[in-house]
Amino acid sequence: MSNIHRRDFLRSSGMAIVPAMIPFSSTLANDPAKNESASPGIIKFFGDGEMFEPADYLQELNQIQGNSPIVKDRYGTGGAVEALEKKFEAITGKEKAIFMPSGTMANQLAIAVLSGSNAKVIVQETSHVFRDEADAAQSVFSKRLVPLAKNETGFTAQQLKQAIEDLKKEEVFFSGIGVVSVENPVRRADGRMVPLDEIKQISAYCRSNNIKLHLDGARIYMASAWSGIPVKEYASYFDTVYISLYKYLGASGGAILCGDKKIIDQMPHLVKIHGGNMYGNWTNAAMALHRLEGIETRLQDARKRGNEIFSGLHKIQGISIEPLENGTNIFRMKLGNNLNGKNLQENLNKQFNIRIGAPDKQNQVLLSVNETLLYRNAEYVINAFRNSL
Repeated sequence: MSNIHRRDFLRSSGMAIVPAMIPFSSTLANDPAKNESASPGIIKFFGDGEMFEPADYLQELNQIQGNSPIVKDRYGTGGAVEALEKKFEAITGKEKAIFMPSGTMANQLAIAVLSGSNAKVIVQETSHVFRDEADAAQSVFSKRLVPLAKNETGFTAQQLKQAIEDLKKEEVFFSGIGVVSVENPVRRADGRMVPLDEIKQISAYCRSNNIKLHLDGARIYMASAWSGIPVKEYASYFDTVYISLYKYLGASGGAILCGDKKIIDQMPHLVKIHGGNMYGNWTNAAMALHRLEGIETRLQDARKRGNEIFSGLHKIQGISIEPLENGTNIFRMKLGNNLNGKNLQENLNKQFNIRIGAPDKQNQVLLSVNETLLYRNAEYVINAFRNSL
């Protein structure tokens, strides 16, 4: 049995917190119990949201079209794209927003424009910018990435200050700090968040030293849902913010970059010369715009459902669920040595249409809370785990 008391678990996981966010009204934000009456989809304990198969994607678009005709854009201008950009301007509190074909392009163009002629860009060592963008900053934009806090979620304001002071002392020809980039939450840290107090201190230090700040907020809605801090507040501490359109908004791709008008106005030309100016972007924009309505409510419903499920799983002999420190929607499930994790995975999939990741060598599995948990009630999922053992 788990050694985590249910009340302590709720407190440590943050599930008892209800963030003060403005709920959007939407047909997608119905009572989860009503959603269960429809044909239930696959429950996936991985990822941040539903990622539609082609047939389902087309069905969603047809529903959107039936409710209100979709207006296409032309090279990212007008139609659903413009409506989506206006929506994100309000969400983030920034002067202007622009649709981008990918998160990598959003990150790289923001960093390039913000840093100007200054060559150095300070990043987390675990960040997507440093590890997952094919050295674009160096090879395309002639920027030098300076990684801090190896294998950690993020760096502190003190670490940032010390690193900058060391660079000034150690380099003969100091080229200047162009921008500081912060990813929050961090994918390579299993969705852990950079604490808000640390973000505030980093922001204050950078602004007092005329250093620009970029937020890789691809999954910022996860941080917002689990911390109770609105997206707009997170964005307020940065000059630019990127948000993904496909991780939990259902689009098949795309990103939004928000910031001051003088920054965003430079982006269309840069998108064009880097080959990202596609003729039509309306399929992704329409989907994301549609699913933005009620996203906060649905994430809170998913958190509550996760709470119910994990509390029930705690009562099954040999299963314990633990939240991660500064975590968001990812939890660690530990299985007793007498339990066959691989069989559990296979039985859940074949018999109950529930997908979990493969257990590691310690018989542990990371479980993600997302909207797919709303496809069935908690009792169904708990019984599925119990029977699959």
